Amino acid sequence: MTTDWQAGRLNSELSGAGFDTLAVRAGQHRSFESEHSEAIFTTSSYVFRNAAQAAATFAGDLDGNVYSRYTNPTVRTFEERLAALEGAEKCVATASGMSAILATVMSLCSQGDQILASRSIFGATVSLFDKYCARFGIEITYVQIDDLAAWEAACTDKTKLLFIESPSNPLAELADIRALSRIAHAAGALLMVDNCFCTPVLQKPLALGADIVIHSATKYIDGQGRCLGGAVLGRADVMKEVVGFLRTAGPTMSPFNAWVFLKGLETLRIRMNAHCQSAHTLAQWLEQQPQVKKVYYAGLPSHPQHALAQQQQSGFGAVVSFEVEGGQAAAWRFIDATQMISITANLGDTKTTITHPASTTHGRLAAAEREKAGIHDGLIRVAVGLEEVNDIQADLQRGLDAV
Repeated sequence: MTTDWQAGRLNSELSGAGFDTLAVRAGQHRSFESEHSEAIFTTSSYVFRNAAQAAATFAGDLDGNVYSRYTNPTVRTFEERLAALEGAEKCVATASGMSAILATVMSLCSQGDQILASRSIFGATVSLFDKYCARFGIEITYVQIDDLAAWEAACTDKTKLLFIESPSNPLAELADIRALSRIAHAAGALLMVDNCFCTPVLQKPLALGADIVIHSATKYIDGQGRCLGGAVLGRADVMKEVVGFLRTAGPTMSPFNAWVFLKGLETLRIRMNAHCQSAHTLAQWLEQQPQVKKVYYAGLPSHPQHALAQQQQSGFGAVVSFEVEGGQAAAWRFIDATQMISITANLGDTKTTITHPASTTHGRLAAAEREKAGIHDGLIRVAVGLEEVNDIQADLQRGLDAV
């Protein structure tokens, strides 16, 4: 970042701007080329006017770009825009959602510290905690997501982080973020919330008392299944530690991916509203089908945490999970009978996707761990896209007919 260029009116005045305006314009600092769309700075390093400037910039005494492992103008534009939408002091972009979690844990935890994690989290996150973090002496304790007394009882003087997904993947279980933030802070710990399923369109964890927000930008922020990326957001002093990890270890977002995510943010609210509307329609329909044992969607009055979802979310998301009679064999027949929906474990796409969590996203967990987490063999997860809802329903009907 150079101080020699004054863009003036080329940049947008955004004081008091609303969410959709920030989604389109926040974070953009136009160059002397006067570009309208955001530029992609595909450079690994940056030049300096003299040795003294290089030394001062490397030392942090002078603002400026040093190396694209942790400073890049396109990535910074994405970080500033997402921070504006989440209401965070600072955002740190990473190479993926999982690297965002890794970077946060490596930055804030040491040997002997404890992480309390919801039992209802993504399978890869469980593997990261159990297989890798535990190897370095970080204690991992799992707690039922909605049992506040259990969270409080599990806290010790070693507790550093409380980690949740709310809503969870794939069962749409919710945490009371306000209550958990009070428990975390009473224990001297930080509350870390994966906001991937809701995005800042539907939920703002920091406003509810959380300290750190995690995103897999790969999902709804991209919105079209093109690029991998992640983000960590929170107070500037906390994020400074995460930047230090990126500077050293390099789980870095590429400039091109950052540019794609910027374009995704511009249409985020429009897409999320459309996703939610179709998902709600399909969840209501699935709940009436005799082949379906149970539907997991917080937008349904039958969901045990429907009232909590109404309090802390402005919408219920686009992921609908449900169990069919007949276990894995029936679930696989259902999936194989679909003809339009994409059979893939990704979500957040314009294209509707379908997967069998027990053998894909949570397949690395032991059977007993899956059962404890509620990932039954008959469970199917559908991430509702932007196709005509009647066409999605017709394809799901093919699956039901095969069960």
